[in-house]
Amino acid sequence: MFERLYLWTLSLAARRSAQVWLAVVAFIESSFFLIPADVLFVPMALAKPQRAYRLALIATIFSTLGGIAGYALGYYAFDALARPVLAFYGKLGAFEQLRACATPDMTLLLLTTSGLAHLPPIKVVTILAGAVHIGLGFFVLSCILARGARFFALAFLLRRYGETIRHFIEKRLKLIALGGAALLILLYFGLKLLTGSGQFLSC
Repeated sequence: MFERLYLWTLSLAARRSAQVWLAVVAFIESSFFLIPADVLFVPMALAKPQRAYRLALIATIFSTLGGIAGYALGYYAFDALARPVLAFYGKLGAFEQLRACATPDMTLLLLTTSGLAHLPPIKVVTILAGAVHIGLGFFVLSCILARGARFFALAFLLRRYGETIRHFIEKRLKLIALGGAALLILLYFGLKLLTGSGQFLSC
């Protein structure tokens, strides 16, 4: 099922309405869809590199809006809607483990790694942020920064290097993004340690 869904999503890049589909996939990815918007974004940016930054903006805006929808699911309708979605994807157990550790610092870490490298999946973290009532302004800003960084970095690479960078993106970019996220997180916690402020992780 996953492979068929992946191939269907990839086929959307060839349609005349591809930009609309990019917005749709970026939106629903953040709350319940299985396939990341990158699957659409990469071939579209390769086909028309002059539009790469415009596509990155579309993906960032609608991924953030979708994140807000996922946040609302967690905040207002966790038991009625969000729990069945997580159970359907087999993520409910992992979600409950994350929820038990969801201090503000832990949630910041998850928002950063999911936005930059899809670890853990974005839908899990957006629902978590709503379920533990993280501030909406903080949540939206983190979405814009982390997801915007990913899409605009992809746009830059694809516009500059074209098809030659595609293999690198598919095989290595997630590891680099995760390393960058880890560096930012270490810097954040290092500053907290130096200032002696705040609680770190609860579990």
